[in-house]
Amino acid sequence: MTHHHPIRIGILTVSDRASKGEYEDLGGPAVFDYLKRVLKTEFEPIAHIIPDDLSLIRQNLEHLCDVDVCSLVITTGGTGPAPRDVTPEATEAAAEKLLPGFGELMRSTSLQNVPTAILSRQTAAIRGRSLILNLPGKPKAIAECLDAVFPAIPYCIDLIGGPYIETDEQHIKAFRPKSAAKS
Repeated sequence: MTHHHPIRIGILTVSDRASKGEYEDLGGPAVFDYLKRVLKTEFEPIAHIIPDDLSLIRQNLEHLCDVDVCSLVITTGGTGPAPRDVTPEATEAAAEKLLPGFGELMRSTSLQNVPTAILSRQTAAIRGRSLILNLPGKPKAIAECLDAVFPAIPYCIDLIGGPYIETDEQHIKAFRPKSAAKS
C-alpha cells in the first residue's frame, strides 16, 4: 500500500525589512492564500523570510529544491531595479535552465495595470525536479502574476518529472495537452 504524501511548495519571502521584523510579510501569506484557493492537490508549504542577500537567497533556493524536495518554489520580493534587489540573479545562479517566458508574461500582464511593471525583473527557472518562480512583493501583483502563469505550471512540473498537480478549475484551469491529462 502506498502512502500519499502532499507535494511540497517552497515560499521564500525576500525582504531586508520583513526579515528584521520591521514590517509584516504580506507577500508570503498572499502566495499561500493563492495556492490554497487554486490547488486541489494537497500541499505542504515550506516558508522562509530572508534578507536581500544573493548568496543567502541562492542557498535557500538550492535547499528548498535539493533537500526539501519542493516541486514548486515561489519567491516574492527582490525583483526590482534597486541595488539590493537580487532575487533574479540568485535564481539564475541556482538554475539549471531558465524559463524567460514566465517573466515576459508576468510583466506583460502587470503592464496592463501599472507602467512601472517594466522595472520588474522576475523570472523562472528549473533546478532538478523543481520549478522556481520569482514574483513581485505586493499581494495584488502576486495574484495578477500567478493568474497569468499558473495555467502552465502543473504541466511544466509534469515535464521535469515532478508530481501531478491538479487545480480547482473554478479558479484556474491548468493546461495540459490531451496526451498528458489524467482521466
